[in-house]
Amino acid sequence: MRLLLVEDEEKTSSYISRALCEMSYTVDVAADGKQGLYLAVEYDYDAIILDVMLPVLDGYGVLEGLRAIKKTPVLMLSARSSVDERVKGLRRGADDYLPKPFSLIELVARIQVLVRRRVNENGDTAQFDIDDLHIDLLARRVVRGDDRIDLTAKEFALLSLLARHHGEILSKMMIAEQVWDMNFDSDANVVEVAIKRLRTKIDTPYTVKLLHTVRGMGYVLEKRTYRN
Repeated sequence: MRLLLVEDEEKTSSYISRALCEMSYTVDVAADGKQGLYLAVEYDYDAIILDVMLPVLDGYGVLEGLRAIKKTPVLMLSARSSVDERVKGLRRGADDYLPKPFSLIELVARIQVLVRRRVNENGDTAQFDIDDLHIDLLARRVVRGDDRIDLTAKEFALLSLLARHHGEILSKMMIAEQVWDMNFDSDANVVEVAIKRLRTKIDTPYTVKLLHTVRGMGYVLEKRTYRN
């Protein structure tokens, strides 16, 4: 799951992003509203955590700009906890509103609810089965056969991307941009190294191979009947 955190308080931002990353979420961070709006529009996120009080452009401005283009779920954060403030945020397009201070457990639970709701509304799937490989995006659970597979945050983000596009060849450039938010030319080996590590966990111990390299084109996650 890829999240965007728009928060100008460095201590709060660091606390939230570090905790979410430790829980295997991929988190992009913006320190002001202008940068936050740019990232929210430019990239596809499963959900956005948006503070109200931001420099350059406040949270309501970000929300207005985003809602003109996208319907990405938004959880607003604010030290303003009055009923009027909560209603204001919800009426302007927020999907949920969480007053500060808050429990990290509650924050994560609310994010999961927003993503689950979006999946149901769009008719998307949060679970994938490629042969005996089962991937649950919401529970962040990967199982192959009877084996539970533990992945790092980046490995899970990479596998999630491949699963969402299973059967499609993804180029190294696309993977680098979607998983690392980086230009492929900045490090040509990062994708290859990540694929190798992921393959070691989900493919190497098993007879049927699912993660394939397509020479000169990229990588694909699929079961192949006649060739590896």
